[in-house]
Parts: sequence; structure tokens; C-alpha cells
Amino acid sequence: MALLTSNQSSLIKRWLPLALLVLVIAGLYLSGAYKWLSIEALVQNYTAMSQFVVDNLVVAILLYMVFYAAAVAVSFPAAWVLTVAGGLLFGWWLGGLATIFAATIGASILFFIAKTSLGEHMRKNAKGYVQRMRDGFQKDSVSYMLFLRLTPVFPFTLVNIVPGLLGVPFATYFWTTLVGIAPGTFAYAYAGEGLDSIVRAQADAYEACVAAGNAPCGISLEVGNIITTDLLIALGALGLASLIPIVIKRLRKTPA
Repeated sequence: MALLTSNQSSLIKRWLPLALLVLVIAGLYLSGAYKWLSIEALVQNYTAMSQFVVDNLVVAILLYMVFYAAAVAVSFPAAWVLTVAGGLLFGWWLGGLATIFAATIGASILFFIAKTSLGEHMRKNAKGYVQRMRDGFQKDSVSYMLFLRLTPVFPFTLVNIVPGLLGVPFATYFWTTLVGIAPGTFAYAYAGEGLDSIVRAQADAYEACVAAGNAPCGISLEVGNIITTDLLIALGALGLASLIPIVIKRLRKTPA
């Protein structure tokens, strides 16, 4: 009986974090709360938010970090909107720093959930290609992690989860995430700060439209104003540069 109780306790510890995460995600999407994380919501509430930041800077930054970490942990698919908002409200360097630490904390939550709920099963049953991938990932975890973090091609949520499944040490995961997301984060935050006049004009137009009783009142801010091809190419080049140590290592082994 004691053994059964111990097994039940182990199963609860293993699956409870994942179950809670799924419930939170379902609640956010079913309630429609995720709609608050959009360019439209940012413009509509820009005046009130910017005034709150002026009056309560420290509190605003802490709330932003908690909100951002939670958004990453529940795998919100457009976290770049929050990154842009951070640059817009706090400036590129302060907003960028707050975003880097908040995103790393949120990513670490997903890492532990993946490692706890699914990682043990994969470690016990890894065979063939999966085992080779685990071995390669562990041998060159720093280079692979930096590549995945620097290159904007891979979904952020996937990169948060896979290392936990493949046995990457948490210390390596944490610092490579912190460093690897920095260039892209600062780039998006800088772009957000540069949108101040555009967003302010959009917000004023929206408020005037609402005050006049005209409906619907739309937002015309385009995503292309923020995410440019040049930015994606630059981040991709940084990601490829992080693979240079692995290439050199493979070339050195070839003659042997």
C-alpha cells in the first residue's frame, strides 16, 4: 500500500505542473483574455499605460516582467508584441533588459515542466535517432542553444521545451537563453521605441473616433513597420555564427 501511495505521489509531482499549465492556457483562450495581447489593444490603451509608467515606473516594470514571464510560460504565440510594448513604454534599453530577464524566467518554467513531465520518459526510452540527437545536443549544448535562440526561424515555445526533453543542463539552458535572446530582444525593443510618434498618433485618432461616437474605430498600424526582412536576416546570421564551433570540431575529426 505504501508503495502504491509513493507511486501515486510520484505521478502527481510529475504530471501536475503540466496539467496546471494546460488548464491555464485553456482558460486564457476560452475567456478571450489573450486578445489583450495585441497591437490593437496596445494602441487603444497607450495613453493610460504611458501615464501609469510615468507615475509608477518601478511598479510598472515589475508588473510588465510578471506579465511577460506568464505569457512566455503559457506559450503566448506573439510575445514580440510585448517586447515592442516594453520598448515603447520604457525605452529600448530598460524595456529590453526587463524583457530578457522576464522571458528567461518564463522559458525556465516551461523547461522544468518539460523536463519533469516528459523528459524522464524520453531518457528511459530514447533509442536510435532520438538517442543520437540527445547525445549530440548534450555534447554541444552551448552552440546548439545559442543557434536556436539567435535564429528567429524556430518557434520560441518549441526552443523552451525541447532542451528539457533532450537533457540540456539547466545552467547551460539559462545563460544561453539570457544571452541568446538579447540581440533580438533589444532590436524589437528599439523598434518599439521608434514607434512612439506613430502609436501616439494612432491612439489619439482612436480616442477621437470613440469620442465622436463613430464605430467601428480601427487601427492601421502594420506589423511590417516593426518586423523587417533586414532584422530577420541579421538575427539569422548571428544564429549561423553560433554553429561555427561545431563545424570546426567536425572538420577536425574528419581526417581521423
